[in-house]
Amino acid sequence: MDDQTQTATVCGPDGCDDVSSAEALNPQAAAGTRIDIVSDAICPWCYIGKRQMERALVTLGGEGLAFSIHWNPFQLNPDMAKEGVDRAQYRAWKFGSAEKAAALDARIVGAAAQVGLEFHPERIKRTPNTIDAHRLIWFAGQKGVQDAAMETVFQAYFIDAQDIGQHSVLADCGAASGLDRDEVLAFLSGELADREMRAADQAAREAGVSGVPSFFLDGYGLFSGAQPADAMANAFRQGNKVLREKAAG
Repeated sequence: MDDQTQTATVCGPDGCDDVSSAEALNPQAAAGTRIDIVSDAICPWCYIGKRQMERALVTLGGEGLAFSIHWNPFQLNPDMAKEGVDRAQYRAWKFGSAEKAAALDARIVGAAAQVGLEFHPERIKRTPNTIDAHRLIWFAGQKGVQDAAMETVFQAYFIDAQDIGQHSVLADCGAASGLDRDEVLAFLSGELADREMRAADQAAREAGVSGVPSFFLDGYGLFSGAQPADAMANAFRQGNKVLREKAAG
């Protein structure tokens, strides 16, 4: 995306659309340093938004501002079969034609390239159910490597065109982010955090999230979409200032 624009793209169950900036911040007495991102592992704009956020955080770090990052679940396809579906057929149905789906993919590939990501949607064979990917990301959070796990899951899907609905693929992602592969497999084979991830997804919807990525600062809605890095930095900077002033008051 062009860093001069003040629009971004957000993905919802029916596709991805451009949105403009942000919801007003609500006051609270926290310090304004916790960033929560509501996302799905198969949302291309979430990965692009991650890169834009990383650029923004470098800028803010140079100003002496530091933030903690937390990833939260959202399912773009909450009714997806556990085994996933053929991606080409599903997207042709979802977007009306194979040609329209291909055009959307081309737009995404171009936007990804602008932030240094090489997407290969033409290689992806299946659209997966993402609940287990969200469980892995949660598990990684318990071990202190959540952001690394989010990165490896995004990379596995968008760059390496792997089926992230498969436990073996997710275990590889976990291992690449610093987790013990056998421990990840044992975790995924059970049901721990399944209900919690679905509840968190529902809670996000009830809080008004209808598309991802959506960004929150100390629990308050800030903006949605893969905003340009400069716009993100400004939103985080201003949000931090407001919340710190509220805390001081």
